[in-house]
Amino acid sequence: MVIYAQSWVFGNFLIWKYLYLTEEIKMSGLKRIPLELIFWITALVLLATADLQNHGEAQHFTLCPIANLGMTWCPGCGIGRSITQLFHGNFAESFAQHWFGLPALLIICRRIGVLMKMIWINNKLLNLKYKEKRYV
Repeated sequence: MVIYAQSWVFGNFLIWKYLYLTEEIKMSGLKRIPLELIFWITALVLLATADLQNHGEAQHFTLCPIANLGMTWCPGCGIGRSITQLFHGNFAESFAQHWFGLPALLIICRRIGVLMKMIWINNKLLNLKYKEKRYV
């Protein structure tokens, strides 16, 4: 919530300016978290806590459009199971599930790092802008 007000009294102007700046910083923190970052972190947490299963052991719900069309082969089939195996420390089984599991995990972790760095830099710049507004 941003407070917009005009005041002709100098003391009230300082109070309104302070409220505006603090509300701007509080609200902008949530708006600046990228949805992509939330998605990747949630995906890795779910894969890390998933049960270990081999292909075809259990029927499960899938979002894969190729599997939902009834096709039995998919180029990405097994990457999720491969990453789950990596989180549980089974490197040989992970490679058996899908060879791209380890590179995919590294790419996702790198992307999370880039997004976190972007948030950190934006927070740093916002704090500098806040200090400039406060002292000018």
